[in-house]
Amino acid sequence: MKEIYFFTAVIFNKEKVFFDKHCCEIIVSSFRYMVENNRLFIYAFVVMPDHIHLIWQTADEWEYKSNQRDFMKFTAQKIKFHLGDTGSLKLVKLRVGKSDREYQIWQRNPLSIELYNDQIIEQKITYIHNNPVQKGWMLSDSPEEYYYSSASFYMNGDNRWSFLTNIYEV
Repeated sequence: MKEIYFFTAVIFNKEKVFFDKHCCEIIVSSFRYMVENNRLFIYAFVVMPDHIHLIWQTADEWEYKSNQRDFMKFTAQKIKFHLGDTGSLKLVKLRVGKSDREYQIWQRNPLSIELYNDQIIEQKITYIHNNPVQKGWMLSDSPEEYYYSSASFYMNGDNRWSFLTNIYEV
């Protein structure tokens, strides 16, 4: 079995594009696609206003870097098109005007940390689920109330995110 990773990707300039629910849906739709096409397993996630956290694992026949690259590229394009179609001023703030691209959606070099044992995995799941209730964010009163998170899956058995795999049942 392949390694399990904690992954964090941040929107360029920390623009809060994920206050737009359609941008959140782009992320979870991409998760769903990648899982349904047997590319990876997703064990925990949260979509915050300007970043995402995941615990994921690549399926045996796929390379981690390929999945990461495809996820980042696909979601960046979809977010860019959505912001452009809706006339969002956030897109202006993501303009870089470089020779190889006009816009930068994700910051370069997302964080990817291999998780070596159950204790570290548990620590990262707790961190992910508590992110929305942290001082500075206060996006909900409790982790399981925050919609774009796997917390309700683990705490209440909520199965709205059909792409999730329970890490404790692997």
